[in-house]
Amino acid sequence: MAEHSVANSLYVDPASGLAVGVRQVLSPHFDERPSGVAIDLIVIHGISLPPGEFGGPWIDRLFTGGLPADEHPYFREIAGQRVSAHALVRRTGAIVQYVPFGLRAWHAGLSQYQGRQACNDFSIGIELEGTDDRPYTDAQYTRLAGLIKALLAAYPTLSRERIAGHNDIAAGRKTDPGRAFDWERLRGLLVAAARAALR
Repeated sequence: MAEHSVANSLYVDPASGLAVGVRQVLSPHFDERPSGVAIDLIVIHGISLPPGEFGGPWIDRLFTGGLPADEHPYFREIAGQRVSAHALVRRTGAIVQYVPFGLRAWHAGLSQYQGRQACNDFSIGIELEGTDDRPYTDAQYTRLAGLIKALLAAYPTLSRERIAGHNDIAAGRKTDPGRAFDWERLRGLLVAAARAALR
């Protein structure tokens, strides 16, 4: 099956801000976006907990405020942080949603994009389970493209030209999704999906 045909299967309900048919693990770490601010940026992140390890419950636990500090030495540094993303794409391609897309997730931190500060205000944050230097999976690219396609349909202020990495909006502070992320592949999938939609 072609990658872009798989990518067509997701739907985001603009009224609720929820992706239909994906696992929902709703986080308490969110708030309202500033009044009148349009959602016009998608930010791609990379995450693994513990660093370099995949699977397990720890990303869910981090984003819902329940990461146990005594479970791993690294967790002592980040347990108690009030952070979240809108969604996570796991290595398998499974998507988990933590915050409705219309609300403000706390994913960007100190950030700026094209001169605009505080990217959380106007962006959607999507995490990929991975590391800066390990290739992301085929399933992740397919499902990420599908999710972005669904977001573009739900929020007309978004565009495939305004997709950035965490490293782009927090240069010098963050490096994810890293050199392992294939931006050309993602762009190609989005172009193919757009062309398929016109047929």
